Amino acid sequence: MTSIGGAEMVDWNLAVATATRLVRPGPEISREEARAVVAELRRHARASEEHVRRFTRMIPEGAEPEDTPVLVVDRAGWIKANVSGFRELLRPLLAKMESRRPGGPGGVVLGAVGGKVTGVELGMLLSFLASRVLGQYETFAPATRDLPASANGGGRLLLVAPNIVHVERELGVDPHDFRLWVALHEETHRTQFTGVPWLRDHLQGEIQTFLDETDVDPTTFVGRLREAAQSLSGAGRPEGEEGEDGGRSLVDLVQSPAQREVLGRLTAVMSLLEGHADYVMDGVGPEVVGSVSEIREKFQQRRARGASRLDQALRKLLGLDAKLRQYRDGEKFVRAVVEEVGMDGFNRVWTSPNTLPTKAEIARPADWVARVHRTAEP
Repeated sequence: MTSIGGAEMVDWNLAVATATRLVRPGPEISREEARAVVAELRRHARASEEHVRRFTRMIPEGAEPEDTPVLVVDRAGWIKANVSGFRELLRPLLAKMESRRPGGPGGVVLGAVGGKVTGVELGMLLSFLASRVLGQYETFAPATRDLPASANGGGRLLLVAPNIVHVERELGVDPHDFRLWVALHEETHRTQFTGVPWLRDHLQGEIQTFLDETDVDPTTFVGRLREAAQSLSGAGRPEGEEGEDGGRSLVDLVQSPAQREVLGRLTAVMSLLEGHADYVMDGVGPEVVGSVSEIREKFQQRRARGASRLDQALRKLLGLDAKLRQYRDGEKFVRAVVEEVGMDGFNRVWTSPNTLPTKAEIARPADWVARVHRTAEP
């Protein structure tokens, strides 16, 4: 990435150091138990691959899609992996911002200070998320010395062991069943991207289009960040009075009209992917996870209950409440389509970008069925 005087727009090393320092410690666990958890998660990941393939029928029998590594990590490992992914994905945008930075000594100083501030802010964000993510398929992950990825430069499955142990204890569910249940969800994401060769490039293209439309004027961007913070805190409004932006997330407030169009398409794709993973997880569950009904009920209650007031505010700011809606709305879409046209009929969604559902079709599955499965006129 282009830099001026060696100062990058984001101090990535400081982001990792900040997040690692601030992240909450994991649950108390002995070394022997930790080794057993890691070994079991790896076994479940391998077993989930066959379960998901058989249920989804996305990968033809005998076909071997590109392999991607499965990594069982702690919270610090998740942080390092995601910083690496962010750096790769944001490279074009940050290079664009670099070109707008003034030259000379003043620009170098501004860049160095700004990079450290942004690094700290990113680290704080990652420290918040690192204790909450159970698993993740990193679609755009470049390989590093410590974190391998697929041969084409992206793709690895992460299972965050301390977070899985924390949640299974919090819910009071069978730990072995819960670990397999989580593995099934994340393995579905891996199957989506390894079984649909065009999906990764399509998603990356949409994200880059969104980033290309980003206003790179730092003053404007900071102003929008301040607006987002004020909308959450209620600053500048009489108590109890909601303005137009009440309840909107940071993502909503920094969009241009062109970005809203892209975000609508991205929201539909992410709702499909997350809802499909939830549907598969529950579809496979009764065969291999004895206590799946108890796990699902308690996990849904945990999602709905949320946590502290601060946690809820951060979730809204980061748009994480929208992600929860994606699970729910996407799962309803998948279920309705499968009930109407069967699994093979649903799998036509993976034919091309043109067969992906729109945001409106996620809410109205019958419209997608009519569009994709409409019969030719006689």
